[in-house]
Amino acid sequence: MGTVIMHSVVSVDGYIADENDDVGPLHDWYFSGDTPITEGDDQRYDHSGAGSGFKVSRASAEYVRRMWESIGTIVMGRTLFDLVNGWEGSPPAGDHVVVVSHRPKPEGWHPEASYRFLDDVPAAIGKARELAGERVVAVNAGEVGGQALAAGLVDEVAMDVVPVVFGSGKSYFGSIRGQHLLEDPHVVVQGDGVLHLRFKVGRRAK
Repeated sequence: MGTVIMHSVVSVDGYIADENDDVGPLHDWYFSGDTPITEGDDQRYDHSGAGSGFKVSRASAEYVRRMWESIGTIVMGRTLFDLVNGWEGSPPAGDHVVVVSHRPKPEGWHPEASYRFLDDVPAAIGKARELAGERVVAVNAGEVGGQALAAGLVDEVAMDVVPVVFGSGKSYFGSIRGQHLLEDPHVVVQGDGVLHLRFKVGRRAK
């Protein structure tokens, strides 16, 4: 099975959005550089609606490209699904999406898209790993990611840290409680307006 990575863009004080789910300047770096995430005419990651796609610094492009190309399945919560309308059935990375929700998929919504709706985080991670095979499962940070981490289902934590302080908002780790050990970062990439970090999740001795 592939690696399960909890991931999101995050402020330096640990928030992925404000109380109203507004990301403010957190995603500005996706559009402030001169290097497309994909090379040539590949529009796979162009979800900007402007036809120009994401353009970031060269360092960020290399990091994000490798990251996104490794993903087989994305796991997301219902709040994010509703906010982006499930990316209209075409996720920015991977071939499959698993949505953690007590509500079913909206009737008639993109029947061709490989989206599964499950109401349990462990079951969602299990289905996502099955669908991803040897590829990465990317779990969106927040409540779903925090629950997966607390359940011991996350192998790595990936954070794209943006130099902004929110003061309050939606926490990267959701409402997780207790201490959870991470190893020293094994990936540190400095882009323009963002710092990419990846930590392996520490395993406590039993």
